[in-house]
Amino acid sequence: MTAGDDRHSRIFYHGTRADLKPGDLIAAGYNSNYGAGKQASWVYLTGTLDAAIWGAELAAGDGRERIYIVEPTGPFVDDPNLTDKKFPGNPTLSYRSREPLRVTGEVTEWTGHPPERLKEMKDHLARLKAEGVEAID
Repeated sequence: MTAGDDRHSRIFYHGTRADLKPGDLIAAGYNSNYGAGKQASWVYLTGTLDAAIWGAELAAGDGRERIYIVEPTGPFVDDPNLTDKKFPGNPTLSYRSREPLRVTGEVTEWTGHPPERLKEMKDHLARLKAEGVEAID
């Protein structure tokens, strides 16, 4: 999408375990927090807090789960990992960009998913991995 798109006036989030501060950039080119941990060619953002919570809870690493408020610095498109495969029409407001995301703040009070729901999701992702399905493009 372009800067004139009305989606740019919304708040966007990024869930992770990285320790960042306002002004930092989240950029492609680093190892992904998901899947096989290969070099990411995209950065991901969402317009829903729930999707960002999943991002934080499922991110690899030992750091604290964090949800940042981010601002895209360039064009972004619907995330086909979710919109084409799981949620046609993009109800999760999930997007990706090749351009960095600028951290503008952090959501410090949020509630994670119930432990049994988180376990279901992790078990599902483990099954996909065992089948050779890479969750992140």
